[in-house]
Amino acid sequence: MSPIQFATIAFVCILASAIGGALLRRRLPEAHVSGDSKDVIKLSIALVATMSALVLALLFASTRTSFERTSGLVSRLTADIAELDRVLKHYGPDAESIRAALRSEIQPMIDSIWRDEAVARGVKLDESKAPEEEVLFMLQDLQPANSKQRALQSRALQISTDLQQTQLALFAQPSDSISNTFLIVLIVWLMFIFGIFSMTAPANPTLFIVITMCILSASAAFYLILELGLPFGGLMQLSNEPLRNALK
Repeated sequence: MSPIQFATIAFVCILASAIGGALLRRRLPEAHVSGDSKDVIKLSIALVATMSALVLALLFASTRTSFERTSGLVSRLTADIAELDRVLKHYGPDAESIRAALRSEIQPMIDSIWRDEAVARGVKLDESKAPEEEVLFMLQDLQPANSKQRALQSRALQISTDLQQTQLALFAQPSDSISNTFLIVLIVWLMFIFGIFSMTAPANPTLFIVITMCILSASAAFYLILELGLPFGGLMQLSNEPLRNALK
């Protein structure tokens, strides 16, 4: 289920709860929603609302941190590729074939990370090897002629190993790290909150508009949290242009 679909379902469920609360008020005796009863209801709702706000804030902070960490890994991958190309350039003509191979592996590497985009273009992903393995094997086959080339080969091998580790870290990112059960419980809390809000106040257009906007804002929070949990898909995905243009 996409983030926009989940947010839409959350909006409909919470809005239905608010409408149900407004209809229920008409059937309740006035004594049930006034005086001491109203005070107890306010305190109970305040407790649940505080828990919901805290959980939403923690969820947003967690997914934002994960999104930024993934963005940092992509930036590191881009920098390593650019540095590897520079080291091979300094190595000399013997490394030109490796530089060409490195350039040819950029697009397969992008496809292996941005899988949804690659599948949408009809690209068949090769799971048999990592895109940068051919470059690593070619680096190992280099025959340095002097101490400078030996140092450059050693540095190139180190960068290539770092590339593999970074890509493995990106592969280890779960496609959806947020539990649906967790989000459903949070929606139930919000349904309870807005249902009680509607139940404890006489229905009027202003109240309906305010509650609807609040529900829309809560649903948008779900959307943002789920979008941040998909760094390589959705509307807020990380751009692959820096990686694509790393060697241009």
